[in-house]
Amino acid sequence: MRAVVQRVSRASVTVEGTVTGAIGEGLMILVCAMQGDAEAQADQLAAKIAKLRIFKDEAGKMNRSVKDIGGACLVVSQFTLAADLRGNRPGFSTAASPEEGRRLYDYFTDRLAAEGLVTAKGIFGADMDVELLNQGPVTIWMDTAT
Repeated sequence: MRAVVQRVSRASVTVEGTVTGAIGEGLMILVCAMQGDAEAQADQLAAKIAKLRIFKDEAGKMNRSVKDIGGACLVVSQFTLAADLRGNRPGFSTAASPEEGRRLYDYFTDRLAAEGLVTAKGIFGADMDVELLNQGPVTIWMDTAT
């Protein structure tokens, strides 16, 4: 699985004029299931993100996790993270099928909640408007295949 994780002051996702998920301080997570991914990759990614120390401690060092600060996670499916950019028009043949992508997206979000994190979501496959205020900015790219 692939993810882009951003440290945010706030984030929200809107579908057809309705806010479907919103958080205050925490993590904005764009996630994509790749072909061949299974629950093991979702488990690995959720555990890593839950422990990711990218929030500042009292000394100003990135030493605290989202759980440490009492933050939340907004999880948005983004199959475009699977883009193959060999030409000028991206291809997405390495992304999981829509059915498997939806299943792993829901599973991943459930795993974050099982880690004790408050989670909010977008709507899988929908045309979404995402707003966020990135702190830092801090943006981390993650891939369970590497």
